[in-house]
Amino acid sequence: MKSVPLVLVVFVLLSYVPPVRSGLNIYIRQIFDSCWLFKGACKEECDRDQEEIFNILCDTKFLCCIDRKDMPTLFVK
Repeated sequence: MKSVPLVLVVFVLLSYVPPVRSGLNIYIRQIFDSCWLFKGACKEECDRDQEEIFNILCDTKFLCCIDRKDMPTLFVK
């Protein structure tokens, strides 16, 4: 019988806890959003100012953008 008021107090205190943003941790998200052996990043558009180029697709709407220096040599003469 003494535990009933304690349980009510705990429920009242838990109701005042502010909601936390759900989703992946920033470090975990960075790992999952990377591509091309962790050298690229999945984005909707590649930045031309940073000289990023499109290499492969990450998903149906995201591009794998990598730096030109990290781009592998595709053809050798």
